[in-house]
This record gives sequence, C-alpha cells and structure tokens, in this order.
Amino acid sequence: MTRGDDLTSRRTCKPLSRELDSLDTGAHDDEGNDEALWQDGGDERRLSNPFAETPVDPPHDRSYQRQVRFSIDSDRTERSSGEMSHHPARDHHPNFRDLSVDTSVAGRHSVPPTRSPEDDRRAATMAETSSFSPLSPKDLSSTQPRYRNSRSHSLRQSGVKNTDHSHSVDNGAFLDLERGYYSHSDDDPESREMTSNGGEEDDVEAIVKPVDDDGSAFYSDPSMPLKHQTTFSLTRAHQSWMEGAAQSAIARRLKIVVEGIRKAILRIQDIPPSKDGRHIGLDANRTQALIDERTGRRYIGNSIRSSRYSLWSFFPRQLVAQFSKLANFYFLIVAILQMIPGLSTTGTFTTLVPLTVFVGISMGKEGYDDWHRYRLDKEENNRYASVLRPQRRGGSHSLTVPGNNGGTVMQSTGDWAAVKWQNIQVGDVVKLERDDAVPADLVLLHANGRNSIAYIETMALDGETNLKSKQPCPQVAKACATVEDIIRQNSIHFEVEDPNIDLYKFDGNVTVDGEKLPLTNNDIVYRGSILRNTGEAIGIVLNTGEECKIRMNANKNPRTKRPALQSKVNRVVIIIVLLVILLASVCTIAYGFWSEEVEEKSWYLIHATVNYGHIFASFIIMFNTLIPISLYVSMEIVKVAQMLLLNDIDMYDEESDTPLEARTSTINEELGQVSYIFSDKTGTLTNNDMRFRMMSVAGTSWLHDTDLREEAARENNRQNRIHKRRNIQGKNTMPYPKGEDEPFSVATASNVPAGVDPVSRLMRSRSINKANYSRGHTAQLLEYIRRQPHTPFSCKAKFFILCMALCHTCLPERDKKGDISFQAASPDELALVKAARELGYLVIDRQPTSLTVRAIPSSPNETPVDEVYEILDVIEFSSTRKRMSIVVRMPDQRICLICKGADSTIRRLLKKATLAREKAVLIERRASKRKTAEAIEVIRRNSQHRSPTSVRRSTSISFRPSSISGKRTSVRQSVDAWLTDRETDGGLQTKDNDNEHSSRPSAQWGRPSDTVPGFNESLLQNDADLIEEALVTNETAVFERCFQHVNDFATEGLRTLLYGYRLIDEATYREWKKAYHEATTSLTDRQEKIEKVGDQIESNLELVGATAIEDKLQKGVPEAVDKLRRANIKLWMLTGDKRETAINIGHSCRLVKDYSTVVILDHETDEIERPIIALTSDIRRGKVAHSVVVIDGQTLSIVESDPMLRSRFSTLAVLVDSVICCRASPQQKAFLVRCIRKQVDGSITLAIGDGANDIAMIQEAHVGIGITGKEGLQASRISDYSIAQFRFLLKLLLVHGRWNYVRVCKYTLGTFWKETLFYLTQALYQRWTGYTGTSLYEPWSLTLFNTFFTFLPVIFLGIFEKDLAASTLLAVPELYTKGQRHQGFNIRIYFGWAVMGVCGSVFVFFLMFGLYGLAVLPVDNTIFPLGLLTFTACVIIVNIKLQLLESHNRSIMSAAAIVLSIGGWFLWNIILSSRYSSSQGKHIYLVKDNFLLVSGRNLQFWTALLVIVGAVVIFEITITTIRIALFPTDVDIFQELEKDPEVLRRFEEAAASELQQSNVELSRAGAKSIAPQCRPKELAEPPKVVTKVGYRGSEIEEVELDNYTYRTNNAEAGGYRPH
Repeated sequence: MTRGDDLTSRRTCKPLSRELDSLDTGAHDDEGNDEALWQDGGDERRLSNPFAETPVDPPHDRSYQRQVRFSIDSDRTERSSGEMSHHPARDHHPNFRDLSVDTSVAGRHSVPPTRSPEDDRRAATMAETSSFSPLSPKDLSSTQPRYRNSRSHSLRQSGVKNTDHSHSVDNGAFLDLERGYYSHSDDDPESREMTSNGGEEDDVEAIVKPVDDDGSAFYSDPSMPLKHQTTFSLTRAHQSWMEGAAQSAIARRLKIVVEGIRKAILRIQDIPPSKDGRHIGLDANRTQALIDERTGRRYIGNSIRSSRYSLWSFFPRQLVAQFSKLANFYFLIVAILQMIPGLSTTGTFTTLVPLTVFVGISMGKEGYDDWHRYRLDKEENNRYASVLRPQRRGGSHSLTVPGNNGGTVMQSTGDWAAVKWQNIQVGDVVKLERDDAVPADLVLLHANGRNSIAYIETMALDGETNLKSKQPCPQVAKACATVEDIIRQNSIHFEVEDPNIDLYKFDGNVTVDGEKLPLTNNDIVYRGSILRNTGEAIGIVLNTGEECKIRMNANKNPRTKRPALQSKVNRVVIIIVLLVILLASVCTIAYGFWSEEVEEKSWYLIHATVNYGHIFASFIIMFNTLIPISLYVSMEIVKVAQMLLLNDIDMYDEESDTPLEARTSTINEELGQVSYIFSDKTGTLTNNDMRFRMMSVAGTSWLHDTDLREEAARENNRQNRIHKRRNIQGKNTMPYPKGEDEPFSVATASNVPAGVDPVSRLMRSRSINKANYSRGHTAQLLEYIRRQPHTPFSCKAKFFILCMALCHTCLPERDKKGDISFQAASPDELALVKAARELGYLVIDRQPTSLTVRAIPSSPNETPVDEVYEILDVIEFSSTRKRMSIVVRMPDQRICLICKGADSTIRRLLKKATLAREKAVLIERRASKRKTAEAIEVIRRNSQHRSPTSVRRSTSISFRPSSISGKRTSVRQSVDAWLTDRETDGGLQTKDNDNEHSSRPSAQWGRPSDTVPGFNESLLQNDADLIEEALVTNETAVFERCFQHVNDFATEGLRTLLYGYRLIDEATYREWKKAYHEATTSLTDRQEKIEKVGDQIESNLELVGATAIEDKLQKGVPEAVDKLRRANIKLWMLTGDKRETAINIGHSCRLVKDYSTVVILDHETDEIERPIIALTSDIRRGKVAHSVVVIDGQTLSIVESDPMLRSRFSTLAVLVDSVICCRASPQQKAFLVRCIRKQVDGSITLAIGDGANDIAMIQEAHVGIGITGKEGLQASRISDYSIAQFRFLLKLLLVHGRWNYVRVCKYTLGTFWKETLFYLTQALYQRWTGYTGTSLYEPWSLTLFNTFFTFLPVIFLGIFEKDLAASTLLAVPELYTKGQRHQGFNIRIYFGWAVMGVCGSVFVFFLMFGLYGLAVLPVDNTIFPLGLLTFTACVIIVNIKLQLLESHNRSIMSAAAIVLSIGGWFLWNIILSSRYSSSQGKHIYLVKDNFLLVSGRNLQFWTALLVIVGAVVIFEITITTIRIALFPTDVDIFQELEKDPEVLRRFEEAAASELQQSNVELSRAGAKSIAPQCRPKELAEPPKVVTKVGYRGSEIEEVELDNYTYRTNNAEAGGYRPH
C-alpha cells in the first residue's frame, strides 16, 4: 500500500479498527504493475497515475479549488460517489460473504440505510452466483439500473477508471483493483457538497454484524453506542470471517514483501501526483532545465523504450522465465544432487555445465531479440525536430546546445536548431512543418493555417481517419504571432494537469498578461500525431518521453511471452520425473532383494554394502537422461531455423518492398494454434483510401469503376500468366488412364466462372456485388448526358453532380505544374470532390465567401465554363446532426440550400417525409425477409455439421478413405463439391451473382450493362434501354428505388449519403440569417443553438440522390476473412473510429454477413443487460446463424464497472462469431484481449495492428503482428512478427503456423520417444548387473547419443516436416483446427508414443539378449558387444522412424540426416576401436579393437542387428496401418487425396491467390518448355534481355519471349507479363 492509499484510508475511515483493514481486497498491492517505466540516469522510476482512485492531495487546502479545475478534482467527487454503487466490495469482502459492513456517514443529516427481506435474498443470490463481492445494502435498495450512474461519466472518466486495472499482470481478466477505503455517496447531497467545497469530511462509522443463520444481515442504528454495536456472537459465520481475515492479512503481507523486493531489484520509485499540476513558463531563452516538483529533479527525457528488458530487469526476469520450464528446474535439482560427493556415478558437473550453457544460450537469444527492439527505439529517439534556440543578437555564429542526455544538437539555422527527439525537454518550443510527426505532447502557440487552424492526423492514436482541427488559444496566438514575439515573450504561463492516459480530455489553463484562460483538448497536439494540410505550426512541450499520452497508454511492463505448448511439455516432464522416481524406487527395492539373495552369500562382496539412500540417488541420476538436457536448447535451434524459413516470397509485398520480418522465434508454434484475432481497422483492414463507388439518381444506380478497370486489367494479365504457366506444366503430366473421365472443371481463385468480365471478378473479390447495380457505368451516364443534355434525367443527374461539387469544405491547391489537388479534413469529402471532377465539375478555387466550379466540356471543341457560387453560410457536420449543409447563391441569384448526411437523417427532412418513411419501412421489411430466409438456410446447414457435444465443427469433411477406393472421378467430384460449398458459404455468395435469380429487387430493375465487360458506344444506340425518362417524375418509384439502392450499398459495406436541396426566397433567408447570426455569436450553449436554428432551414428538402463511398480494403481482405472463419478463427475488430464506419467495414470485409444478427450495445438506450441475455439464449438454442456484437468504448467502460454485466458480456463474447468494438481506447483494446486470453481456456490470441494505439493489445496477446503501414512503424517495431498486408496472415497462420506447430509437436514427441526407447534398455539390463547401476553403454558413446547420433533426425523433423502441401492447407482452412484442438501434442498422444517406445525398447533388448547374448557359440558376449549391438539398433531405428516413417516430407535432407547419423555412429566406433585405452573404461568395457576385429566381423552380430531393426520397423508400420484404417484423421485423408494429381490441382487453383509469387518455379520450368518451340523465331530475332536492380539490390533479368516478358531475380519473385 502506498502512502497515498494509507492517508486516504485514514481520512475517510477513521473509526475503522486495524482488524477491519483486512476487508481491503489487497488489489492495491498490485499497483506496482501499473507503473510507467522510463530510464533516467540509469534509474527506473514509477509514475503513479494521477487519476488513481487514491490521490494524495491536501484534503483541507481550500486554495486548491481556486486553482484551475484539473481532471483529478472532477474525478474525485464522481469516483467517491460512484464507488459505493459500482464497487460493492467496499461493503462486502469477496471472501466474507456472511459479514456486512455499514460505512454510512455519521452525521446529523445521515439517514440509516434500510434493507428489506427481498434485498437480503437478492444479496444472497448475488453472492452465490458471482465471483465478485455482493452488492451493498445501499446499492440493493436503489431503484436505478446498476449502470445508471455510470452514464454520466464521460468516455475519458470511464476509460481512466478502468485502464488502471488493465496494467495488472496476473490479476485476472475481470478483477477490479479496488482500493481499501470508503468514500461518500452521491446520494447524500450534503456529503457531496462538502466534498466539492473542499471542507473537512465527516468520520465514517463501520458497524460490523454477523449474519443470521437464515442468511439475512441486520444493521445497527448509527446513533447507538459503538461498544454495543461491536459485540459479536461467535457464530460459524464469524469464525469463518476471522479465519479468512487472518489468511487475507498474511497474503497481503506476502504481496507487500514481494512487491518491495521487485521494486528494489527494478529500482522503481513511487512518484506522487503534484499539488496543482505542472507549471511551465514560455521562455525561449531558458538555459536551465525545468524541475519536476514531484521528484525534485528535472523532467524526464523525451526518449522512449518499447524493449521489454533493462539492464537491471533482464537477468531476474529471464532466470524466472527459464526455470519456469520444468525440465530446466528438474535438471537444476539433479545438478545439485550430482555435486554432493558420493552420490553421482556419472561425474560431478556433467549436468550443471551443459545446463548453464543451454540456459545461457536461451537467455542470449531473448536478449538479442530485445536488443533489436532497442535499436528500433534508438532509431526513433534519434530523429530530429526543429527547436527554438535563439541566436545571440549581433552575432552570426552558430550555437550548439547540450542535450538532455549529454549529447549536442546539430548546427543551428537561424533561430531554429535541429535537435534529436531524445534531447527535447519540457518547455522547449518546437516547430512543425507540413507532414512532420509530433515529437512530444505540445500546446499550440501558432499555426499559419486559415483562422490559425492546424489539421492533425491522429490515426496512430485513436484510429480515426478524419483530420482533427486544432486551434491555439486566440490570445496566445496573438501574443506568439512571430518567432520574435515568442523569443521576447515572458508573460505567458501554462498550468496543466499531470501526465495521464486520457486521450479525449485535457484540463489546464494559460495566463497571458495576467488574464487566465482555459486550455482544452483543442489546444493540444499529442505525440504520435502528424501535421497535415498546414504549412507550419509552433508549440511548447508539455510532456516528454514515457509521460506522453501515447506512451502512457502503452503497456509499460509487457509480460514475457511463453508458448502455450510449454505447459503441456511441463506436464509430460512431470510424468517422466514420476517415471524416473518409479524406476529408481523399483531398482532400489530390487537391489534389496538381490542383496539378500546374492550379495550376502558372495564372499567377494563382503563389506561392499551400500546405503539405500545412495542407491536411490544414483538411480535417479542415472535415469535423469530420460529427459534430455538439451530438450529446450534443441527446440530453440529448431525454432530459429523455422524463423528463417518464414521468409516466404508469398509474404513479400512488392509495392512497398517489404518482406515478412520475425522478431522472435519463441512462439512460432502458436501461429498454428490461433483461435482469436483482434484486428485494428484503419491501415490494417483498410488502406485509408476512400473511393467514390456508386451513385443513385432519379431511380437508377451507376457504378463508378474507373480505378477498378485499371486494376482489373492488371489482375487479368496476372491471371493469364498463371494459367499460361499451368498449361505449360500440364504438358508434362501423365495422360489419364483409359476408362477415366476428364477431371472436374476447376473454378478460379475468386469463384468467378469463365467468361465473366475482369471488373466483376475484382468487385466480387472486394465483396461488391455488381448484380445489385442495375444500370451501368458512370462513363455511360456521361455519354448519355452528352448526347441528350436537356432531358429531365440529364438535368437531374447534372444537378446531382453539381451538389457534390458544392457541398463540402475542401480547399483546392495548385502545384507548380498547375495541377489541382484538394485538402480535406475528411477522406469521404475528398472522394466526393474527386468524383465530381471526374464526372465533369471541377472545383478550381475556394474563398471564404465564394466557390468557383469549372464545368468540363463534354467534347473537345467546347470551352470550359467557370461558374462562381457565393457561399452564404456553412452549417458544419457534427456527430449529433449527422449532416452538413451549405447555403449558396447560384449564378442566377437564386438561393439554394444543399444538405448531405446519413440516410436516416435526410429522410425525415424531406418534403415528403411520410412517403419516404413508408418506403424505407417497406425496403427494410423486404430485406429482413431475405436475410431471415438465408439465416434459416445457414442454421440448417450448420445443424448438419454439429458434433455430439453440440459444438459447431467447421471441419466436417465427409469423404473418407473408403470412398477413395472407388473411381477417382467420384472422389474428384466429391472434393470439388465440398470445396465449392465451403468457398461460396453454401452457395449464398453466388445467389446474388445470378441476375435472373437475385433476391434483391434492385437486381431486377434492368440489366443491360451487366453482361458487357467494358464500355462501348454501341450500347447507347437505344437510349430507352438505358434510361427511363418517365421514371424521373414518379416520386414514389424514385423513392423506393433510391432507398433500395442505399440498402444494397450499405449491405455491401459502402458508406452511403443522401443529398437533398431546397430553394429559399430572400425574405425567408434574411429572417433565418438573423437567427443564425445570433446563435453563432452566443456566449452560452452556442453549439446547441446553432443546431436548433439549422433545423429550421434544413426542412422540406427535395431528394437529389445518393452516393456510396468505398473505404478501400487492402487487397485480399474479404477472402482472408472468409478463410480465417473457415479455419475456426474468430475475428474481432477493435477500432477507435465511429460505429457506423466500423459496421460498414465489417460488411465490406465479410466480418458481418448479409444474414448476420447484429446486436448493438449502447449505454444511451439504458438497455445493456437485456440484449446480452437475449442473444446469449438464442445462440445457445441454435436460433442464430451468425452473430455479431457491436459495442463502443463508453459502453464497454460501464460493462467493466458492473460485475454482473461483465460476467454476462464475457459469456456472450465467447459465444458470438465476432465482436466490433468502436471508439475503443488503447487500454480497452488490451483489456478485451486480456479478457479472452485469460477467460477462454486453451485459446491463443493474436493481435494485429499498424499504429501506436495498437501497441498495448499487440503486447497483451499471445502473438503480436505489426503491419508496416501508413501509420508508421510503431506497432511493427514491438511486434513479434511484422507483415505488409493483412492477407499475408493466411499463409503465415494456415501454412507456416500449422507447419511449425506440427514440427514442434513431432520434435517433442520424437525426443521423448527416442529417450524412452534408448534408456529403458538400461533399466531392463539392471537385472543382470545386480541392480548396481552399471551402464550397458560405454560412457563416451553414451554422452554423444543425443549430441551426434540422434541429433539430426529429430532436428530435421522439427525443421523440414510438411505433413500437407501449402496449397492443400490454403484451399482447406478447416485443417487448421488441429492446432486449436491440441491434436498434435497432448497427454494421450504422448502416452501413445511412450507405449511405442517401451515396446520398441523391449523388442530391442530381449531380441539382442536372446539372439546374441544367449547365443550358443558367441564370439564375444561381454558387456561392450551387447551394448554396441543395442546402441547400434537404437540409432538405426531412431533414424528410420523419424525420417522415413514419421516424416511426410521426405527429401534430400532426410537422406542426409540418415547417412550422417548412422554413418557417423559407425565412424565413431571405428575411431573408438582404434584409439580407445582400457583405462578410460575402468577395465569394464573391452572397446579396443572390438568393433574392427571382433564384433564387426561376426555374422551373428549383423544378423541379430538386422532382425532387431526389422522387427521394430515392421511393428511400427503395422500399428500405423491399423490406426489409419480404423481411426483415420483429416491429415491421413488429405495425404491420400494429394496423391491424385487432379485433386492436388484443384487445391492449387483454390489457393492460387495466396501462392501467386511462389509459382515462379513453375514459370521457370515453363520457360524451358517454351524455348524449343520458339527456337526458329529466336534464330531470326534473339530475345531481349534487360537487367535491372530489384528488391535489396537483387538483379532482375527480363527476357522477352513469345509476347511475354519472363522475369527472374535472386528473391525468386517474378513471372510473365504481356507486352
């Protein structure tokens, strides 16, 4: 407990006795996990969170309230009032449910709480059903919902309150870190008033009563004397309470001791919050660093550290991590026993030395990985920023300034010096130029944008794509207008809050010439942001380094990641340890019997008796090698090799020149066990590139596909190259046997039939269904307008495009070449303005009061016309209004209001709002029927794939080996039908693609253009087929069709907007303008008044049309999401963006399906628990086909604060198919990951993101993936693996992850098996040695068994094994579930291998002993030849089994392992036989010349060896054959299917998009086949060869051959492309 906790407890609970302190849950003792770490002068200090629930503030300092109101003050009252209702543990300790504590305020106005019997029953029920504390009497008596009080909390307050809990390392996913004090309730107005006024607080009386036998507690009147209230009867409940209190006190003291030791080792210091924030004066001429009043030293530096270890923490944390591996701990115990004189028969340091080496290697590898992170940190810390360093007036020399860490800055240029980020200090004045990253948290002093506005990109902080407008305080901006003003300024003083984690609110003030002004979040620019669309901005540094907001939100104490498989290996190690103890015990007991029967009767053994304890210890040491000491080190070697093999060309992004990069090898196998993926949205799923995609005008919809056609052309060329290569390869395949049918037809990778135009294929790959867009392309629309410019439809369409060009806030800019680009705060507006330009209306200039639009002529002979529109007013967009409007005066002097916004908002503003509502309801009902029918079909299909335990199985593979025995054609057709069903979601994805059978009405309203691959003027010969002019005047039909289009667009994941307009007369406008001016100049409630006045004019609108914008997904994201879902991986999207955007992207990437049940949890509806219960019930009863829960950050905070809601939500989150969390803070993202990681047993979580706001969840997950995207390298720098595109996850997980899991499992099983096979022969031999511990094997050979003779087989098995082809694993993602279900390594599988090892050991020993040891005429049957034969048989069996029987990927490496291992063993025997001296074996082993002259020349020796090996191999093959025949696995089935070349080809086609780059080998083979055919042409015209420089300096050769260009490079990337 910190001193602040203690002070607060004393202040609020004075009458509590020391015994009652045990009611504290002790969770605050873990607050050391919440620290903010940094490095300053070699020390690591802990920054206490200023928003913690126990602030250390002067309780009676009334002057404090006269200072600026910091967030810590506002939170104190709210938390004090909220904790009684939200934290029932204040009244009930979770371990003492029979005890009630009344902490009501004792005062003349206090009212004793009342409690009814019904309340008591509810409390008893809550105590029994919840793992948390029961509710207090005051909570139970409240009639408000349990989450009601939390609604008044801002997102910031909720986030801050809950993020304190998220830093704990192992406190459980849903455990509140409750403090040990009691505070006032908001229900007491006087208490609240006294607290807010800073007056003294009343004492709190604690009345403790035992609970009656019936379970109901009673409470005393506070007016009773205290001595009467504390008289207890020694009931059973009280005795239980006393025992629990004692245990809790002991546990708390132990935690305090452990925490003290940890702080001492890591040099962590507690930093109390400041009294009234930090004070920073603007002084550009300051030469001394500012002092932090909390520590008495200067503020910490601006360097950051994302590496996991420091010099102080590396060794203790790594030693704990290494010896948490049970085998290492076991060998440590054995090493200690060996060093005891007289116990070991194998030496003194034979275990300690290799253990030290192996542990050192593992620690060195971890240190190297972390050193790599340190280097990336150093790269960021050494970036440069412009800092104001005034020159001495009158001199022109440069100035160098010492840095914060002892370094110096670069040479100054004028008054600005380039300073490294790590040397920036609090109080420095920093200049940002356009596109500069912000180096620290700043207060804006000046910005040269319009109205002093700076546009800031905050994607790395909150994931939002819209630019934020930041504006300095007007008085500050006026005082700091120039650099000279800033240099001369000394009258500006900032008073700001202490560093905290809240990204959404900032409290502080600034004093300018004696006038105190407020500072808000609008004045602050945080580190991690980027300055956009603004030439220059200047700010003063407030927070640096680890005290910046973005770093405060990062996990400062990331856990050391250990693979989940390690726990299973530890269990096996425990079993083997028990087996070793059992063997040692049996041998010791057997020695006792042998001693009685033989030793006592043998005269030569007199006085040779050995103590039983020594015998037992010697056997323990002898059999300890059943666990190889090199187990973990060899595994590290395997994993490092696996990490190198991850450099796959298919995961190389050619556009950004970015390959996959693995930063750790520790968790390679967990890539094959992932059950949950937590993904960011912006930059991870999307490119943050908005494209105008669709428009609906006058009842017809149009596709804007200019960019799609360009991409489709490139895609079509790539497909042609792939098919060309496959056709070439097919020439060398074997013909089909007589009587067999042709192979089944093969679908393309995107399930598009042949003949479909490339645009449709590309659209479907992006989840855009062209069948819904009934008319045509915008190019056809423009051509129609050009041909018939004055028809009603043409006029309507042109006005719609004009509205798009007018209703926005974008600013046009001209570059040096005269080209126009646009600056926009919203990427949606930018997409609309660009679309208007492409459709004929270009915005060329914007002034505060005018907007100039150039109408691009429809023919080259016409002259462009520039029209100027006067901007009268702009009513800005807001999240409440969900629309924006602009009032313009047209060139003909008419006043027009143009409004765009959400469809639900614009519909109610239309002149015919009633008709619009009716049509919208009709469309929704029609869509609901369609979705219900699809959901019923999905439920029916899912019911067919349920297992007996009613758990849905995604790997319901119906064909079995029995079907393979029939005709190959039937098997091929079964595979094709099965794959097609999975690829098309049971056919649902193809239904809408067929226009004649589409269930969507918009797909039936004309389809002239859908069958045409490209635009052609011949289409326009009959205009009536393209446009229905009569439809323009039919408002009923236009409304229905427009709203149907909007529904279809939204279903496809497009972001829709409706446009409306209204013509206003002068008188109406002047009257409204007067009211609007009063609202905009109001000093109180300005925004509310603006919105109210805006509603007056935004009415009676005419519908213009609708637009749909595509938030462009990264390439292959929808297909990747589909395949991940088929792999039984649940994908959660956690984003800081708004809810509507998140849901739209969910539709686009197929996270939300058309038939999904989407439940939105919103705290504003006051209904959170009811939909959770209802959806949970429906899912469990199988009534939901596909479920998605949408929750926002503030609602999540309320859920976290309520134990019952938290429990119900966690249950639902595990059941649903996906969760979308919007407006989530970085700590909330980490909280959700931690919840699933700890809540779902056996689950492996993966977090993927690209921004700094994703760092916390990446570090919290089992596997962290960073995207090297547009938001920078913050996430990729601290991740375990980094990739360039989300789609690369498919091959990383489904192929390499699964291979690595299988490899590690087989390596581990093979290691344990070979130890069992080999060392059990030692135990069997003890019967013939009198159980004296004599080894059957020569010591030197025994030492090298694991190191040389069986090292390569097991290592190569763990590195090169591929049980299935990559194409099969990508085509059938259902095979990925092997790792999720732990089917590669578990106790049952280990026992199977162990039994086979025992059987093999019995075979080897008794066949050896029977055939050679008891031979009638043996040449030499002494101990060494017997051991030599056994040793040789074991080496050969191990190599054959691991490299021939168990390895499916038999290659040259398998042969190399066998030859080197077996050949090395025989070479070793040759060397040993010729060089061995008798003294080395202590005259026991007759090794000299034995192999060369005796055993090696004995036919009986080789015959026995052949029989032993043959018997064991035949036994292994027989058991495997029986298992496959009776109990086949999915792997067995698909290994058999891969033998059919046409089935394998079907798999390759299904995985073509993921294996496109690795087809280079096929293209090389194809080039060799093409060359002879083209030889006559080549003689006439030799091929052109061009050498270029490619990826990482590789040379690329392009060879033009037969109208194609063949490209090769040393990165093995390339292929054909047409000229």
